[in-house]
Amino acid sequence: MTEPVKGPASYFPSIEKKYGRPIAEWKNLIRTSPLSKHMELVSWLKTEHGLGHGHANALVAHTLAEAAGK
Repeated sequence: MTEPVKGPASYFPSIEKKYGRPIAEWKNLIRTSPLSKHMELVSWLKTEHGLGHGHANALVAHTLAEAAGK
C-alpha cells in the first residue's frame, strides 16, 4: 500500500487545481527569481501571483529543500 504524501508536497494537487499551473512551473519561477530568502519568496508569490500563504509557503519550502539536497 502506498504511503500518503506528507509535508509541503501534500499541497501540490490543490495548488495545481486552484491556480491552473503545474508544480514544475511554480518551482521554476521560484528558482529563477532574484530573491533567495524563504519569506521574501513567499511574499512575492502572494503579491505577484495571488497565492495564499500556505500554498506559497509549501512551494518555497519544497523548492528550497530540493536545492539544498534535502
